[in-house]
Amino acid sequence: MSFLVGMFIGISTGIGLIVAFARYQNIRSLHRSQLAKIIAAFARMTVEDSRKLLPAELYPSWVVFSQRQKLTWLNLQLDKIWPYVDQAASELIRSNVEPILEQYRPAILSSLKFSKLTLGTVAPQLTGISIVEEESGDGCVTMELEMQWDGNPNIVIDINTRVGVALPVQVKNIGFTGVFRLIFKPLVEEFPGFGAISYSLRHKKKLDFTLKVVGGEISAIPGLSDAIEETIRDAIEDSITWPVRKIVSILPGDYSDLEVKPVGKLEVKLVQGKELTNKDIIGKSDPYAVVFIRPLRDRMRTSKTISNQLNPIWNEHFEFIVEDPSTQHLTVRVFDDEGIQASELIGIAQVALKDLEPGKVKGVWLKLVKDLEFQRDTKYRGQIQLELLYCPFGTESSLMNPFNGDYQLTSLEKAIKSGTEDLGVSTLKKPNSPKKKNVIVRGVLSVSVISAEKLPVVDLTGKADPYVVLHMKKSESKFRTRVVNENLNPVWNQTFDFVVEDALHDMLMLEVWDHDTFGKDKIGRVIMTLTRVLLEGEFQDSFPIDGTKSGKISLHLKWTPQLKLREV
Repeated sequence: MSFLVGMFIGISTGIGLIVAFARYQNIRSLHRSQLAKIIAAFARMTVEDSRKLLPAELYPSWVVFSQRQKLTWLNLQLDKIWPYVDQAASELIRSNVEPILEQYRPAILSSLKFSKLTLGTVAPQLTGISIVEEESGDGCVTMELEMQWDGNPNIVIDINTRVGVALPVQVKNIGFTGVFRLIFKPLVEEFPGFGAISYSLRHKKKLDFTLKVVGGEISAIPGLSDAIEETIRDAIEDSITWPVRKIVSILPGDYSDLEVKPVGKLEVKLVQGKELTNKDIIGKSDPYAVVFIRPLRDRMRTSKTISNQLNPIWNEHFEFIVEDPSTQHLTVRVFDDEGIQASELIGIAQVALKDLEPGKVKGVWLKLVKDLEFQRDTKYRGQIQLELLYCPFGTESSLMNPFNGDYQLTSLEKAIKSGTEDLGVSTLKKPNSPKKKNVIVRGVLSVSVISAEKLPVVDLTGKADPYVVLHMKKSESKFRTRVVNENLNPVWNQTFDFVVEDALHDMLMLEVWDHDTFGKDKIGRVIMTLTRVLLEGEFQDSFPIDGTKSGKISLHLKWTPQLKLREV
């Protein structure tokens, strides 16, 4: 009997333990499920949600620390350490910037040296900080800091001119606002977590300063102020402005892959200028242009000087290396050549490379301004005409490049052109450049002068007797249409053929005249390169006549290459 009682008690106890364990497991599973839901809810919490749950006295500082408060804290720390930063940075600037200024030194100056250099007592202020998401990743972190500085530095530059004049020039009233980019790359597992830092001035919003000769006026030497200011701006533009970047290695390693690298080539044809401001009291300006993407002396190109002309025709071709087409610009500065004195700036123009479609020629007219940043002077200074073509590296074989005939030739033509002089395409070696060849494209240009419209009134009768003179700039070929009497909307429908020896570098020039019994009066002109007709082969269009307010001339152009070979 006792055996049965013991067995019953044992079985009952076992069943009870099994039931209790199962119930415990269910409760534990439910608890875990509820805990997971709570954690998920916390993960979705916003700052506003947390404010509702916690009283103000228990609210942690890391939650209430706003972006503005972070910057305030950073600026307070920067103010504290600024005297030490000033001392260290002044010596660093002196040793690093003097060689850069020397590199960009204009021809009018023989030397540029700092005699005094301190950054003053006012520290820069950080006004914004962000992580650039699209630039981060790929083993790096990209940070941008917006900085503003209205400093009181003591900077004096000792300047010696070519004519033997020594001047101490003080840089005053500096105002700067810009965005600096920091790239932490590569990310590594060792402390501090990255191998190197790259820094660059990503965007210069404002850079203003004044120059004053100690004990005199800088205006005493014409052009000196512009030359010094241009030197300072160029040095900043090319030494630290994106895509140029400075690399500071933190851990030992090879970080050459972080340096700026060429990605393409920009072909530029400086065609002409019109209505340039006259800088001379007697006669007219003698304009020339300086063209560049980066203002390095060996990467800037200077055109020839056109004497005594406010409507110069340059028709010159230049090539430039491109590192970042999304942010870089092509800049053109037009000067008046003053001989032994410093050249006087007529105006500046700029075009963004991001506006160019790779492989497509873009013709533009750019208005000249005095200053690209502030443009406080709205005076009209004239215009310049450019033709631009951007060719990314690696795509040359698939692009048509009218500035370089090699891209338009078949493989058979490339193989035989060096020894052939009369097949429509030949090559000439440029002086002092035995490896590079200048392609000569020959052919026949057919020009049909169709009509003109809205010509200005020239005669007392309220009409005009217009005719057109056509000629190629590099040759002596010249043709003339018939005179259409007493008509402001003449129709000619006459065709003329020009044998062109160098189509890549020649220009078609048309002048519209009014015929009189006792003389003739020039109405206006049209000047164009042959780039478009080389690309399209044939086209018809209307062109505005320079020198008139509303006059246009309608033309039909056709290009026929001489004996162009085809690949067999």
